[in-house]
Amino acid sequence: MYSPEQETISTTSSTKVPVKYGELIVLGYNGSLPNGDRGRRKSRFALYKRPKANGVKPSTVHVACSPQAAKAISNKDQHSISYTLSRVQMVVVEYTHDCNTDMFQIGRSTESPIDFVVTDTVAGSQSNTDAPSVQSTISRFACRIKCQRSPPYTARIYAAGFDSSKNIFLGEKAAKWRTPDGQMDGLTTNGVLVMHPRNGFSQDSKPGVWREISVCGNVFTLRETRSAQQRGKMVETESHELVDGSLIDLCGATLLWRTAEGLARAPTLKHLEALRQEINAARPQCPVGFNTLAFPSLQRGKETPDEKQPWVYLQCGHVHGYHDWGSRRHGRGLTAAAAPPGGGNGGGGGNGEGRHRECPMCRARGPYVPLWLGCEAAFYVDAAPPTHAFGPCGHVCSEKTAAFWSQIPLPHGTHTFHAACPFCAQQLSGERGGFVRLIFQGPLD
Repeated sequence: MYSPEQETISTTSSTKVPVKYGELIVLGYNGSLPNGDRGRRKSRFALYKRPKANGVKPSTVHVACSPQAAKAISNKDQHSISYTLSRVQMVVVEYTHDCNTDMFQIGRSTESPIDFVVTDTVAGSQSNTDAPSVQSTISRFACRIKCQRSPPYTARIYAAGFDSSKNIFLGEKAAKWRTPDGQMDGLTTNGVLVMHPRNGFSQDSKPGVWREISVCGNVFTLRETRSAQQRGKMVETESHELVDGSLIDLCGATLLWRTAEGLARAPTLKHLEALRQEINAARPQCPVGFNTLAFPSLQRGKETPDEKQPWVYLQCGHVHGYHDWGSRRHGRGLTAAAAPPGGGNGGGGGNGEGRHRECPMCRARGPYVPLWLGCEAAFYVDAAPPTHAFGPCGHVCSEKTAAFWSQIPLPHGTHTFHAACPFCAQQLSGERGGFVRLIFQGPLD
Protein backbone atom coordinates (compact mmCIF):
# COMPACT_ATOMS: atom_id res chain seq x y z
CA MET A 1 0.00 0.00 0.00
CA TYR A 2 1.23 3.48 -0.73
CA SER A 3 0.31 6.96 0.27
CA PRO A 4 0.80 10.27 -1.55
CA GLU A 5 3.39 11.17 1.05
CA GLN A 6 5.67 8.55 -0.47
CA GLU A 7 6.04 10.69 -3.53
CA THR A 8 5.83 14.11 -2.04
CA ILE A 9 8.94 15.99 -1.09
CA SER A 10 12.47 15.79 -2.38
CA THR A 11 15.34 16.92 -0.20
CA THR A 12 15.86 20.02 -2.31
CA SER A 13 12.26 21.16 -2.56
CA SER A 14 9.45 21.52 -0.08
CA THR A 15 6.88 22.55 -2.68
CA LYS A 16 6.54 19.35 -4.71
CA VAL A 17 2.90 18.23 -4.78
CA PRO A 18 1.97 14.65 -5.73
CA VAL A 19 0.16 14.31 -9.05
CA LYS A 20 -3.46 13.29 -8.51
CA TYR A 21 -5.11 11.39 -11.35
CA GLY A 22 -8.58 11.52 -9.84
CA GLU A 23 -10.82 10.05 -7.16
CA LEU A 24 -13.33 7.21 -6.88
CA ILE A 25 -16.34 7.94 -4.67
CA VAL A 26 -18.77 5.18 -3.66
CA LEU A 27 -22.45 6.09 -4.10
CA GLY A 28 -24.60 5.75 -1.01
CA TYR A 29 -22.24 7.26 1.58
CA ASN A 30 -22.65 10.88 2.52
CA GLY A 31 -19.02 11.79 3.14
CA SER A 32 -17.79 8.72 5.05
CA LEU A 33 -18.59 5.09 5.82
CA PRO A 34 -21.06 4.51 8.69
CA ASN A 35 -18.35 3.38 11.11
CA GLY A 36 -15.70 5.75 9.75
CA ASP A 37 -13.16 5.48 6.95
CA ARG A 38 -10.35 3.11 7.82
CA GLY A 39 -7.33 2.12 5.78
CA ARG A 40 -8.22 0.92 2.30
CA ARG A 41 -11.93 0.70 3.19
CA LYS A 42 -13.47 4.15 2.86
CA SER A 43 -16.10 6.08 0.95
CA ARG A 44 -13.63 7.72 -1.44
CA PHE A 45 -10.20 6.84 -2.77
CA ALA A 46 -7.68 9.19 -4.36
CA LEU A 47 -5.42 7.86 -7.12
CA TYR A 48 -1.97 9.47 -6.98
CA LYS A 49 1.03 9.02 -9.25
CA ARG A 50 3.14 6.25 -7.75
CA PRO A 51 6.84 6.66 -6.87
CA LYS A 52 7.56 3.92 -9.44
CA ALA A 53 5.35 2.73 -12.29
CA ASN A 54 3.56 -0.57 -11.57
CA GLY A 55 1.47 -0.90 -14.73
CA VAL A 56 1.52 -4.03 -16.88
CA LYS A 57 0.73 -4.76 -20.53
CA PRO A 58 0.12 -8.02 -22.44
CA SER A 59 3.11 -9.74 -24.03
CA THR A 60 3.56 -13.48 -24.75
CA VAL A 61 0.62 -15.83 -25.40
CA HIS A 62 0.91 -19.53 -24.47
CA VAL A 63 -1.60 -22.08 -25.77
CA ALA A 64 -2.66 -25.37 -24.13
CA CYS A 65 -1.03 -26.75 -21.00
CA SER A 66 2.52 -26.18 -22.15
CA PRO A 67 5.45 -25.95 -19.71
CA GLN A 68 5.71 -22.24 -20.54
CA ALA A 69 2.04 -21.71 -19.62
CA ALA A 70 2.44 -23.58 -16.34
CA LYS A 71 5.57 -21.57 -15.58
CA ALA A 72 3.78 -18.26 -16.28
CA ILE A 73 0.97 -19.19 -13.87
CA SER A 74 3.27 -20.38 -11.08
CA ASN A 75 5.70 -17.45 -11.34
CA LYS A 76 4.80 -15.10 -8.48
CA ASP A 77 6.68 -12.25 -10.16
CA GLN A 78 4.90 -12.64 -13.49
CA HIS A 79 1.45 -11.16 -14.13
CA SER A 80 -0.74 -13.40 -16.29
CA ILE A 81 -4.35 -13.99 -17.35
CA SER A 82 -5.49 -17.61 -17.79
CA TYR A 83 -8.43 -18.46 -20.05
CA THR A 84 -9.72 -22.01 -19.46
CA LEU A 85 -11.30 -23.19 -22.71
CA SER A 86 -11.86 -26.80 -21.65
CA ARG A 87 -10.49 -29.35 -19.22
CA VAL A 88 -7.57 -29.95 -21.54
CA GLN A 89 -7.04 -26.57 -23.13
CA MET A 90 -5.99 -23.26 -21.65
CA VAL A 91 -4.61 -20.02 -23.04
CA VAL A 92 -2.26 -18.06 -20.79
CA VAL A 93 -1.36 -14.45 -21.63
CA GLU A 94 1.77 -13.16 -19.93
CA TYR A 95 1.87 -9.51 -18.93
CA THR A 96 5.07 -7.51 -18.76
CA HIS A 97 6.03 -4.29 -16.92
CA ASP A 98 4.74 -1.05 -18.42
CA CYS A 99 6.87 1.91 -17.31
CA ASN A 100 4.32 4.40 -18.67
CA THR A 101 1.33 3.50 -16.48
CA ASP A 102 0.26 3.13 -12.86
CA MET A 103 -2.21 0.39 -11.99
CA PHE A 104 -4.83 0.55 -9.23
CA GLN A 105 -7.05 -2.40 -8.26
CA ILE A 106 -10.53 -2.35 -6.76
CA GLY A 107 -12.45 -5.24 -5.21
CA ARG A 108 -13.98 -6.85 -2.16
CA SER A 109 -10.80 -8.69 -1.14
CA THR A 110 -8.64 -7.26 1.63
CA GLU A 111 -5.53 -8.90 0.16
CA SER A 112 -2.60 -6.57 -0.54
CA PRO A 113 -3.04 -6.28 -4.36
CA ILE A 114 -6.34 -4.45 -3.77
CA ASP A 115 -5.81 -0.69 -3.36
CA PHE A 116 -9.46 0.19 -2.69
CA VAL A 117 -11.61 -2.29 -0.74
CA VAL A 118 -15.30 -1.97 -1.67
CA THR A 119 -18.16 -3.85 0.00
CA ASP A 120 -21.84 -4.09 -0.92
CA THR A 121 -23.81 -0.89 -0.41
CA VAL A 122 -27.00 -1.38 1.59
CA ALA A 123 -29.45 1.30 0.42
CA GLY A 124 -30.46 3.71 3.16
CA SER A 125 -28.60 1.76 5.83
CA GLN A 126 -25.92 3.86 7.43
CA SER A 127 -25.48 1.67 10.48
CA ASN A 128 -24.44 -1.54 8.76
CA THR A 129 -21.27 -3.14 10.04
CA ASP A 130 -17.96 -3.26 8.23
CA ALA A 131 -18.36 -7.00 7.76
CA PRO A 132 -18.79 -7.85 4.08
CA SER A 133 -22.11 -9.36 3.05
CA VAL A 134 -22.18 -13.16 3.07
CA GLN A 135 -24.02 -13.09 -0.23
CA SER A 136 -21.84 -10.38 -1.78
CA THR A 137 -22.07 -10.05 -5.54
CA ILE A 138 -18.94 -7.87 -5.79
CA SER A 139 -15.94 -9.77 -7.12
CA ARG A 140 -12.96 -10.15 -4.78
CA PHE A 141 -10.76 -8.75 -7.57
CA ALA A 142 -13.36 -6.71 -9.43
CA CYS A 143 -11.50 -4.35 -11.74
CA ARG A 144 -8.32 -2.43 -12.38
CA ILE A 145 -7.65 1.10 -13.57
CA LYS A 146 -4.51 2.08 -15.46
CA CYS A 147 -3.45 5.74 -15.48
CA GLN A 148 -0.93 7.25 -17.88
CA ARG A 149 1.97 8.68 -15.88
CA SER A 150 2.35 11.62 -18.27
CA PRO A 151 -0.21 14.34 -19.17
CA PRO A 152 -3.11 14.22 -19.81
CA TYR A 153 -2.98 11.33 -17.25
CA THR A 154 -5.65 9.31 -19.06
CA ALA A 155 -7.37 6.66 -16.90
CA ARG A 156 -8.63 3.42 -18.47
CA ILE A 157 -10.67 0.67 -16.82
CA TYR A 158 -10.48 -3.11 -17.25
CA ALA A 159 -12.61 -5.88 -15.75
CA ALA A 160 -10.93 -8.17 -13.18
CA GLY A 161 -7.88 -7.59 -11.02
CA PHE A 162 -4.73 -9.61 -10.41
CA ASP A 163 -4.70 -11.70 -7.24
CA SER A 164 -1.87 -12.22 -4.74
CA SER A 165 -0.17 -14.57 -7.20
CA LYS A 166 -0.46 -11.88 -9.90
CA ASN A 167 -2.92 -14.05 -11.82
CA ILE A 168 -6.40 -13.57 -13.27
CA PHE A 169 -8.28 -16.84 -13.90
CA LEU A 170 -11.29 -17.05 -16.20
CA GLY A 171 -12.84 -20.49 -15.62
CA GLU A 172 -14.69 -22.74 -18.04
CA LYS A 173 -18.04 -21.10 -17.37
CA ALA A 174 -16.84 -17.50 -17.80
CA ALA A 175 -17.73 -15.74 -21.04
CA LYS A 176 -14.54 -15.72 -23.13
CA TRP A 177 -13.56 -15.70 -26.81
CA ARG A 178 -10.75 -15.31 -29.27
CA THR A 179 -10.57 -11.92 -31.00
CA PRO A 180 -10.11 -11.49 -34.78
CA ASP A 181 -6.40 -10.74 -34.27
CA GLY A 182 -5.90 -13.99 -32.36
CA GLN A 183 -5.90 -12.56 -28.84
CA MET A 184 -8.11 -13.72 -25.97
CA ASP A 185 -10.71 -11.67 -24.10
CA GLY A 186 -13.49 -12.33 -21.61
CA LEU A 187 -15.99 -11.06 -19.06
CA THR A 188 -16.12 -11.54 -15.30
CA THR A 189 -19.02 -13.37 -13.62
CA ASN A 190 -21.18 -10.37 -12.70
CA GLY A 191 -19.43 -7.94 -15.00
CA VAL A 192 -18.07 -4.41 -14.71
CA LEU A 193 -20.48 -1.81 -16.13
CA VAL A 194 -19.52 1.75 -17.05
CA MET A 195 -21.58 4.78 -18.01
CA HIS A 196 -20.05 7.99 -19.30
CA PRO A 197 -22.31 11.07 -18.87
CA ARG A 198 -23.02 13.24 -21.89
CA ASN A 199 -21.81 16.86 -21.69
CA GLY A 200 -19.30 15.99 -18.97
CA PHE A 201 -20.04 16.22 -15.27
CA SER A 202 -21.69 19.63 -15.13
CA GLN A 203 -25.09 21.29 -14.79
CA ASP A 204 -25.68 20.33 -18.43
CA SER A 205 -24.92 16.62 -17.85
CA LYS A 206 -27.25 13.98 -19.24
CA PRO A 207 -27.18 10.22 -18.65
CA GLY A 208 -25.14 8.14 -21.08
CA VAL A 209 -25.64 4.45 -21.94
CA TRP A 210 -24.49 1.62 -19.67
CA ARG A 211 -21.87 -0.63 -21.26
CA GLU A 212 -19.88 -3.65 -20.10
CA ILE A 213 -16.08 -3.58 -20.02
CA SER A 214 -14.09 -6.72 -20.80
CA VAL A 215 -10.90 -8.03 -19.21
CA CYS A 216 -8.90 -6.46 -22.06
CA GLY A 217 -10.80 -3.17 -21.88
CA ASN A 218 -13.12 -3.61 -24.85
CA VAL A 219 -16.65 -2.14 -24.75
CA PHE A 220 -19.83 -4.23 -25.16
CA THR A 221 -23.58 -3.79 -24.94
CA LEU A 222 -25.07 -5.33 -21.79
CA ARG A 223 -25.73 -9.05 -21.45
CA GLU A 224 -29.34 -10.17 -20.91
CA THR A 225 -28.53 -10.61 -17.22
CA ARG A 226 -25.35 -9.78 -15.30
CA SER A 227 -23.96 -13.34 -15.35
CA ALA A 228 -25.26 -14.58 -18.72
CA GLN A 229 -22.58 -16.50 -20.65
CA GLN A 230 -23.47 -14.84 -23.94
CA ARG A 231 -21.65 -11.49 -24.31
CA GLY A 232 -23.26 -8.40 -25.79
CA LYS A 233 -22.25 -6.80 -29.07
CA MET A 234 -18.91 -5.02 -29.26
CA VAL A 235 -19.21 -1.23 -29.48
CA GLU A 236 -16.13 -0.22 -31.43
CA THR A 237 -17.03 3.47 -31.44
CA GLU A 238 -16.79 3.72 -27.65
CA SER A 239 -13.85 3.62 -25.27
CA HIS A 240 -12.93 2.28 -21.83
CA GLU A 241 -11.33 5.64 -21.08
CA LEU A 242 -12.85 7.18 -17.95
CA VAL A 243 -14.09 10.77 -18.11
CA ASP A 244 -15.10 13.14 -15.33
CA GLY A 245 -18.39 11.77 -14.00
CA SER A 246 -18.03 8.21 -15.32
CA LEU A 247 -19.98 5.70 -13.24
CA ILE A 248 -18.53 2.24 -12.56
CA ASP A 249 -20.87 -0.51 -11.33
CA LEU A 250 -19.42 -3.61 -9.66
CA CYS A 251 -22.78 -5.38 -9.02
CA GLY A 252 -23.26 -4.39 -5.41
CA ALA A 253 -21.62 -0.97 -5.36
CA THR A 254 -21.45 1.91 -7.82
CA LEU A 255 -18.45 4.25 -7.98
CA LEU A 256 -18.23 7.77 -9.39
CA TRP A 257 -14.96 8.74 -11.11
CA ARG A 258 -13.96 12.39 -10.77
CA THR A 259 -10.84 13.66 -12.51
CA ALA A 260 -8.45 15.99 -10.70
CA GLU A 261 -9.56 18.81 -13.03
CA GLY A 262 -13.22 18.08 -12.37
CA LEU A 263 -12.69 18.09 -8.60
CA ALA A 264 -10.88 21.42 -8.86
CA ARG A 265 -14.07 22.92 -10.32
CA ALA A 266 -16.41 21.13 -7.89
CA PRO A 267 -17.78 22.72 -4.71
CA THR A 268 -15.83 21.96 -1.56
CA LEU A 269 -17.07 20.91 1.86
CA LYS A 270 -16.15 24.44 2.98
CA HIS A 271 -18.48 25.84 0.30
CA LEU A 272 -21.31 23.53 1.37
CA GLU A 273 -20.79 24.62 4.97
CA ALA A 274 -21.05 28.28 3.88
CA LEU A 275 -24.33 27.51 2.09
CA ARG A 276 -25.64 25.76 5.23
CA GLN A 277 -24.80 28.80 7.35
CA GLU A 278 -26.47 31.05 4.78
CA ILE A 279 -29.72 29.07 4.99
CA ASN A 280 -29.62 29.10 8.79
CA ALA A 281 -28.82 32.84 8.85
CA ALA A 282 -32.09 33.48 6.99
CA ARG A 283 -33.84 32.02 10.08
CA PRO A 284 -36.45 29.85 8.32
CA GLN A 285 -39.45 29.17 10.53
CA CYS A 286 -41.98 26.42 10.98
CA PRO A 287 -45.17 27.98 9.51
CA VAL A 288 -47.26 26.42 12.27
CA GLY A 289 -45.09 26.33 15.39
CA PHE A 290 -43.19 29.53 14.44
CA ASN A 291 -39.99 28.03 15.86
CA THR A 292 -36.74 28.79 14.02
CA LEU A 293 -35.31 25.90 12.02
CA ALA A 294 -31.63 25.12 11.39
CA PHE A 295 -29.69 22.48 9.49
CA PRO A 296 -27.26 20.70 11.83
CA SER A 297 -23.49 20.89 11.30
CA LEU A 298 -22.11 18.83 8.45
CA GLN A 299 -19.57 17.39 10.89
CA ARG A 300 -22.08 16.47 13.55
CA GLY A 301 -22.21 12.81 12.70
CA LYS A 302 -24.96 10.24 12.44
CA GLU A 303 -27.52 11.12 15.08
CA THR A 304 -31.26 11.44 15.38
CA PRO A 305 -32.83 14.72 14.20
CA ASP A 306 -32.53 17.53 16.74
CA GLU A 307 -35.31 19.90 17.82
CA LYS A 308 -34.41 22.54 15.21
CA GLN A 309 -34.18 20.04 12.36
CA PRO A 310 -36.20 21.01 9.27
CA TRP A 311 -38.79 18.43 8.17
CA VAL A 312 -40.55 18.36 4.82
CA TYR A 313 -43.79 17.15 3.31
CA LEU A 314 -42.38 15.46 0.22
CA GLN A 315 -45.63 15.71 -1.70
CA CYS A 316 -45.63 19.52 -1.72
CA GLY A 317 -42.21 20.65 -0.42
CA HIS A 318 -43.47 22.70 2.55
CA VAL A 319 -40.79 22.77 5.26
CA HIS A 320 -41.82 22.55 8.93
CA GLY A 321 -40.32 21.78 12.28
CA TYR A 322 -41.02 18.34 13.71
CA HIS A 323 -44.55 17.85 15.03
CA ASP A 324 -46.79 14.88 15.71
CA TRP A 325 -50.13 16.20 14.52
CA GLY A 326 -51.75 15.45 11.20
CA SER A 327 -51.42 11.69 11.59
CA ARG A 328 -53.41 9.65 9.11
CA ARG A 329 -54.15 5.99 9.06
CA HIS A 330 -51.93 4.73 6.28
CA GLY A 331 -51.63 1.03 5.73
CA ARG A 332 -51.49 -0.60 9.14
CA GLY A 333 -52.18 1.54 12.18
CA LEU A 334 -51.34 5.13 12.94
CA THR A 335 -48.41 6.54 11.05
CA ALA A 336 -47.05 9.15 13.44
CA ALA A 337 -44.52 8.40 16.10
CA ALA A 338 -44.42 10.31 19.35
CA ALA A 339 -40.78 11.18 18.80
CA PRO A 340 -38.70 11.83 15.69
CA PRO A 341 -37.37 8.62 14.14
CA GLY A 342 -33.65 8.19 13.59
CA GLY A 343 -31.94 9.68 10.60
CA GLY A 344 -28.39 10.81 10.24
CA ASN A 345 -25.66 12.42 8.29
CA GLY A 346 -25.75 9.59 5.83
CA GLY A 347 -29.02 7.81 6.36
CA GLY A 348 -31.71 10.39 5.80
CA GLY A 349 -35.08 9.92 7.38
CA GLY A 350 -35.83 6.39 6.35
CA ASN A 351 -38.08 5.35 3.50
CA GLY A 352 -41.08 7.46 4.41
CA GLU A 353 -43.29 4.39 4.80
CA GLY A 354 -45.50 4.66 7.84
CA ARG A 355 -44.99 8.42 8.14
CA HIS A 356 -47.52 9.82 5.69
CA ARG A 357 -49.02 13.08 6.89
CA GLU A 358 -51.31 15.82 5.67
CA CYS A 359 -49.54 19.14 5.18
CA PRO A 360 -51.23 21.83 7.29
CA MET A 361 -50.41 24.43 4.60
CA CYS A 362 -51.89 22.82 1.50
CA ARG A 363 -53.52 19.56 2.66
CA ALA A 364 -51.30 17.47 0.38
CA ARG A 365 -50.73 14.01 1.80
CA GLY A 366 -47.47 12.16 1.59
CA PRO A 367 -44.26 11.19 3.37
CA TYR A 368 -43.05 13.55 6.10
CA VAL A 369 -39.29 13.23 6.69
CA PRO A 370 -36.36 15.12 8.22
CA LEU A 371 -34.06 17.01 5.85
CA TRP A 372 -30.33 16.28 5.71
CA LEU A 373 -27.79 18.21 3.68
CA GLY A 374 -25.87 16.23 1.10
CA CYS A 375 -22.29 16.43 2.40
CA GLU A 376 -20.40 14.56 -0.36
CA ALA A 377 -19.38 17.50 -2.54
CA ALA A 378 -18.18 15.26 -5.41
CA PHE A 379 -21.83 14.33 -6.18
CA TYR A 380 -22.78 17.97 -6.94
CA VAL A 381 -22.88 19.02 -10.60
CA ASP A 382 -22.78 22.71 -9.63
CA ALA A 383 -22.17 24.99 -6.66
CA ALA A 384 -25.72 26.36 -6.42
CA PRO A 385 -27.58 26.55 -3.08
CA PRO A 386 -29.30 23.41 -1.72
CA THR A 387 -32.95 24.04 -2.63
CA HIS A 388 -34.31 20.59 -3.47
CA ALA A 389 -34.75 17.31 -1.59
CA PHE A 390 -34.76 13.72 -2.78
CA GLY A 391 -37.67 11.51 -1.83
CA PRO A 392 -38.12 9.43 0.20
CA CYS A 393 -34.84 10.03 2.06
CA GLY A 394 -34.85 13.84 2.49
CA HIS A 395 -31.27 14.51 1.34
CA VAL A 396 -30.93 18.11 0.18
CA CYS A 397 -28.80 19.43 -2.70
CA SER A 398 -28.94 21.89 -5.60
CA GLU A 399 -31.72 21.70 -8.20
CA LYS A 400 -29.40 20.70 -11.07
CA THR A 401 -27.79 18.00 -8.92
CA ALA A 402 -31.19 16.56 -7.97
CA ALA A 403 -32.36 16.67 -11.59
CA PHE A 404 -29.19 14.92 -12.82
CA TRP A 405 -29.27 12.00 -10.37
CA SER A 406 -33.04 11.55 -10.75
CA GLN A 407 -32.43 10.75 -14.45
CA ILE A 408 -29.63 8.22 -13.90
CA PRO A 409 -30.75 4.56 -14.10
CA LEU A 410 -28.41 2.86 -11.61
CA PRO A 411 -27.98 -0.94 -11.81
CA HIS A 412 -29.86 -2.78 -9.09
CA GLY A 413 -29.48 -6.52 -8.62
CA THR A 414 -28.70 -8.56 -11.70
CA HIS A 415 -31.10 -7.14 -14.28
CA THR A 416 -32.96 -4.04 -13.09
CA PHE A 417 -32.16 -0.34 -13.02
CA HIS A 418 -33.62 2.53 -11.01
CA ALA A 419 -32.77 6.10 -10.01
CA ALA A 420 -31.39 6.49 -6.49
CA CYS A 421 -30.19 9.18 -4.12
CA PRO A 422 -26.38 9.41 -4.47
CA PHE A 423 -26.03 10.24 -0.76
CA CYS A 424 -27.78 7.13 0.63
CA ALA A 425 -28.51 4.90 -2.42
CA GLN A 426 -32.26 4.71 -1.65
CA GLN A 427 -34.44 4.23 -4.69
CA LEU A 428 -36.18 7.51 -5.56
CA SER A 429 -39.96 7.73 -5.41
CA GLY A 430 -42.68 10.34 -5.65
CA GLU A 431 -44.79 11.98 -8.31
CA ARG A 432 -42.27 14.75 -9.06
CA GLY A 433 -39.48 12.65 -10.51
CA GLY A 434 -37.96 11.67 -7.19
CA PHE A 435 -37.23 15.15 -5.82
CA VAL A 436 -39.12 18.23 -4.69
CA ARG A 437 -38.44 21.96 -4.40
CA LEU A 438 -38.29 23.07 -0.78
CA ILE A 439 -40.65 25.85 0.34
CA PHE A 440 -39.25 27.63 3.38
CA GLN A 441 -41.08 30.29 5.38
CA GLY A 442 -38.95 33.21 6.51
CA PRO A 443 -39.21 34.86 9.95
CA LEU A 444 -42.35 36.91 10.58
CA ASP A 445 -40.57 39.69 12.47
